[in-house]
Amino acid sequence: MADDGPRSGWTFLTNHGHVLICIAEEPDARGRDIAARVGITERAAQAIVADLVADGYVTRTREGRRNRYEIHSEEPLRHPVESSHTVGELLVTLGGLRPTGPAGD
Repeated sequence: MADDGPRSGWTFLTNHGHVLICIAEEPDARGRDIAARVGITERAAQAIVADLVADGYVTRTREGRRNRYEIHSEEPLRHPVESSHTVGELLVTLGGLRPTGPAGD
């Protein structure tokens, strides 16, 4: 079977992971900026942020007309395969990001 190169259309991280990375890099990013960077709609970005907030991975605080996000880097990753690792470990591993929040201060 011939190798036609890499398959397109998939990545190692989900859009939730991509949004989390965007928030770690820019805690006061606007939803439209996150969406553009990840390559999803603004509505999808808002839904993902809502998921991250609802499940305790991110806290959203209103500052004037903008939101500021704080990542709870001590929270475990969700999938059983990587649940022994934290969000903070993931963020640090992916490009040396310094996570915000209690474990990253």
